[in-house]
Amino acid sequence: MDVLLLHRIHFAFTVTFHYLFPQLTMGLALLIVVLKTLGLIRGDERYSQASRFWARILAINFVLGVVTGIPMEFQFGTNWSEFARRTGGVIGQPLAMEGVFSFFLESTFLGLFLFGEKRLSRWQHWGAAFMVFVGSWISGFFIVVTDAWMQHPVAYRLLPNGSFEVTSFWGLLLNPWAWLQYAHTMCGSVVTAAFVMSAVGAFYVLDKRRAEAGKLFLRVGIIAGLLSCIAQIFPTGDLHGRYVARYQPAAIAGMEGLFRTQTGAPIVLLGQPDMEQQRIDNPLAVNDVLSFLAYGTTAAEVKGLDQFPRDQWPTTLPLLYYSYHIMAGLGTYFVLLMAIAAILLWRGKLYSSGWILWPILLSFPLPYIANTAGWMTAEIGRQPWVVYGLMRTADGYSKYVSAGNSLFTLLGFMGIYSLLSVLWIVLVYRIIESGPGAIQPRPAPLAVKPESARKAVTT
Repeated sequence: MDVLLLHRIHFAFTVTFHYLFPQLTMGLALLIVVLKTLGLIRGDERYSQASRFWARILAINFVLGVVTGIPMEFQFGTNWSEFARRTGGVIGQPLAMEGVFSFFLESTFLGLFLFGEKRLSRWQHWGAAFMVFVGSWISGFFIVVTDAWMQHPVAYRLLPNGSFEVTSFWGLLLNPWAWLQYAHTMCGSVVTAAFVMSAVGAFYVLDKRRAEAGKLFLRVGIIAGLLSCIAQIFPTGDLHGRYVARYQPAAIAGMEGLFRTQTGAPIVLLGQPDMEQQRIDNPLAVNDVLSFLAYGTTAAEVKGLDQFPRDQWPTTLPLLYYSYHIMAGLGTYFVLLMAIAAILLWRGKLYSSGWILWPILLSFPLPYIANTAGWMTAEIGRQPWVVYGLMRTADGYSKYVSAGNSLFTLLGFMGIYSLLSVLWIVLVYRIIESGPGAIQPRPAPLAVKPESARKAVTT
């Protein structure tokens, strides 16, 4: 097997598996702050109990995220040594800041939040939860800054030895691509957390053993889910898509299977890319929509793949096309599901509507699929470049690591990560099965009869 392909599969596997955990951790960190805030404002212990429950799941995700994240750092040196040598002067800085500042910030305050509740005041404990949220989201920012430089390199200088160095650290951090990608990524993490929280809530309500806890989880999860699903499409997805159309037009053409340049280009809802005939088979398309989404007018010309040399087309183009359409299709489904659930919640009919609770319960894996498809769209769309326009992927891998060595370690990672998956499922299942404790309905205020009040005053 081709050694470059094995290196790509190896890194794709480890990074895909790793991101299953941070996306839930970052989203849950925000929702736990919401729960703690509601508990403080309303003086309602139920929200504190709920935050303790979700903190246990967050802690498990955090640990497994660390365990699966560390090997990726080493893979830059083992599998992609030439890429690391040439770009280390740029990407090394945000990666180092992610580890030194945000990771230790997050882990320190996570310990305080998990084990310090009895020693801290209520507001101090809320502050610990807030700092876990800040640390996790700053960590995500530095990772996105690294990837954004690979997508849209800025603030760099090419040295005589072929390597790159930063010319402006603030220019690197303020890369417009990074901020658009970061907003889109964080919305995706909140979508995952909201769906997981809503699914657990639906499970409890349907199971009828912890209905009150389930109702609380559904309220918070559905509201957060609806807001984040909308923001995922507009404005974050819309703005990010326009930026991709401007700076990576070949990627947009590949996502939509647009083989020929068109004015008033259609958006393809369904269809299969035919690489030999360079067309979409059995297309279900809406005319003019792609031009409008990419450039704000239906009269705009959208470049097709025919405008680019064949060696600059995104590699594995059918995979790019399907990844994008899976992401977009699931995103539309998420908005519809959460909008219906929110309407039923507002009308007071959600908890008795099994026909919507079951889809909420069964949909919890879908945000993981959508986020994975989104990252595949971004990374495959950048190909054949590992740093867009500057360094090809074929020039970045380790030439002295054989295909046999790469395959051996890939199989090893698959085995170890399979065991970690089983461990995660068992631990999270036990937490969900044990529940958040006895969350009771909030007692209604006692009604005092006027006669009783007068007797109390006179006596």
